[in-house]
Amino acid sequence: MLRQLTALLLLTLSVGCSQPPDQQGDAQPAAALQEGIVYTVNYPLAFFAEYLGQGGLRVELPVPAEEDPAYWQPQPEIVLGYQQADLILLNGPGYAWVNRVSLPANTQVDTSTAYTGHFIELDTGPVHSHGPEGDHSHGEIAFTTWLDMSLASLQAAAVAQALQKLMVDPQELEQRLAALQSELSSIDAALIEAGQILDNAPVLFSHPVYQYLSDRYGLNGQALHWEPEIYPDEADWNALDKILSEHPATIMLWEDQPIPEIESELRKRGIVVVVFKPLGRRPDSGDFLAVMETNVQLLSAAVTAM
Repeated sequence: MLRQLTALLLLTLSVGCSQPPDQQGDAQPAAALQEGIVYTVNYPLAFFAEYLGQGGLRVELPVPAEEDPAYWQPQPEIVLGYQQADLILLNGPGYAWVNRVSLPANTQVDTSTAYTGHFIELDTGPVHSHGPEGDHSHGEIAFTTWLDMSLASLQAAAVAQALQKLMVDPQELEQRLAALQSELSSIDAALIEAGQILDNAPVLFSHPVYQYLSDRYGLNGQALHWEPEIYPDEADWNALDKILSEHPATIMLWEDQPIPEIESELRKRGIVVVVFKPLGRRPDSGDFLAVMETNVQLLSAAVTAM
């Protein structure tokens, strides 16, 4: 009798712990996913893990909404969360704070190893400050690799490979990766078309974060160090006018919508503002694919109207 009661109790617990439906509304097999906690260092990696995991994993990106993950400094209790994670997804060499703390080597995965030959090396840029992250420079290796959709696709594949440690069903993972790469390929094709329409016409970037976008899609860009919420001083405007005398751009890509006073002054110079969010941090609304599609639509509309 005791053995029968024990077996019944174990059966009841097994039924009560079955897996919930995934984000698409389809029932997941109970054995399809293992419990797993994944920590990431930026939003693209978090999105790829969330998309591929389909709700079966706990994906953490503990960066405050107002901070850039590349320059954020976590508190010790947050570092502890990374140390205890089953998997830590890294963006590449020199990115973020991870080399300055002790993290378990066996849980770290550098998702950039498939395209190290495509890194864009930079001279150390001027030190400047914006937002709560404080003083920093944009130098050594450009890190926004995911703005090249072909590299983003390779990065997604690296995330999928890493998730195999936590996911039992490789077939489902392969299907999700194929769907994600198809979406990225569509965005890639649209950006290639926009670059072809521009045909090497000069453009401006509000910040030096668009190197891989320029390289992949043939954008003839020159970067400034302007912030969307800070009105440039007279020296900044004079410097812009000097640039325009040699680089007569009519489009300027911004990380976020600049204040009206900036946009108005740019419009006087014949420059159209195009918001192209780099997506290092989690967006206020939408996801990586939706925001990137909006980026492409805004850029395509601007280049078509030239």
